[in-house]
Amino acid sequence: MVSVAIFDYGAGNIFSLKNSLEKAGASVDVITDFDKSNEYSGLLLPGVGNFDPAIKSITKYSKTGFIDFVNNVTPVLGICLGMEMFFEKSEEGKEKGLGIIDGDVIVLPSSMKVPHMGWNDLEIKKPSKLLEGVENGSWVYFVHSYRVKPNSNDVITAESDYGLKVPAVVEKDNFFGTQFHPEKSGSVGQIMIKNFLDVCKK
Repeated sequence: MVSVAIFDYGAGNIFSLKNSLEKAGASVDVITDFDKSNEYSGLLLPGVGNFDPAIKSITKYSKTGFIDFVNNVTPVLGICLGMEMFFEKSEEGKEKGLGIIDGDVIVLPSSMKVPHMGWNDLEIKKPSKLLEGVENGSWVYFVHSYRVKPNSNDVITAESDYGLKVPAVVEKDNFFGTQFHPEKSGSVGQIMIKNFLDVCKK
């Protein structure tokens, strides 16, 4: 059984994510610090909360605490806000992001209803460990007010089209991110949860 950790920013309910992971056969702990990095094979940054408080909760001991943790515990799956924190900065806050992926997080355009909530289909752009077995055009569930804007499109493995192209899945080395919530995306999301756990086992 693969053992993974969900980092809790103290912002809300992460029960559905924990439940999805356990349903896929994982042992799951909810953590608030990075003291036990050698106990886990993967880390999840959930999609609940706001940018600045979440960044502060991750880096409150030191950014090296997070870096040391992820150096010992790879891979990492960031969901919605969790993915946005991979980037250098966000229009939602003033704190620096984790800087794992070059680029920014920007607010969705005023022409859209914000937050954007609902089901959208995926346009798969390239092969992805996270998307293995997921069909192009599959529907997933989004709840967000911001979108990522990578400096390079090379990290984007899937997009959704709301009238503008929104990066839906990013992947860089052992960092995986989804703008949508796989734990709320039915059987399609469960495939991605299982794929992530398969990567954790390697």
